[in-house]
Amino acid sequence: MNDIVIETRGLTKEYVRDEFKVLALNDASIRIERGDFVALMGPSGSGKSTLLHLIAAMDRPTGGDIRVLGEDLRALSDAEIARWRNAHIGFVFQSFNLIPVLTALENVELPLKLTRLDKRKRMEHATRALELVGLGDRLGHTPRQLSGGQEQRVAIARAIVTDPDLLLADEPTGNLDATSARDVLTLLGRLNKEFGKTIVMVTHDPHAARAASRIQYLEKGQLLPAGQKPEDWQ
Repeated sequence: MNDIVIETRGLTKEYVRDEFKVLALNDASIRIERGDFVALMGPSGSGKSTLLHLIAAMDRPTGGDIRVLGEDLRALSDAEIARWRNAHIGFVFQSFNLIPVLTALENVELPLKLTRLDKRKRMEHATRALELVGLGDRLGHTPRQLSGGQEQRVAIARAIVTDPDLLLADEPTGNLDATSARDVLTLLGRLNKEFGKTIVMVTHDPHAARAASRIQYLEKGQLLPAGQKPEDWQ
């Protein structure tokens, strides 16, 4: 498979709110290779989460080109995108997005229900994913019985249970204390280095960004040249 996992050219996203147009992403071009761990940084409203959502095909661009894992995302129908995303993308949300009435094991099993695996195999895969993130002793716990850091690790287990080609994380440490944040970043680093996962992480925290092997800054909807920071971040 091609070593280029993500490639965008002139990517643009515009939102219409009432009579106003908001240019969330403007002429963004980026290339990310297999095995990269890239942190997208920038102030609020810089376009970093918009770019992440376009990469995940959770939103569609207004203009430009985007290819992820060799797929032209603009050419896919909504149904094709849903199947493609479930097969290839793992997404970690800042707010965890766990279902409160389900156990950790049941939450992690959810993406596998869209596969052809039977119940026994789904539980085996979900158990292994939770063991990998250090929660093999919390299988039967519901989210309210877990700490914030443990909830995020359950969310990461859910994101990796299908063995995705690409792991995307939107402010994964934003709701965590310093110790839990460090544990989550260590886990992401391990997934990248030991398991070869390609990771793109949105963050506003310089400490979190240092876990990545490369930092790409955005400002006012534009990707800055490699190594360049927003003016007020110098």
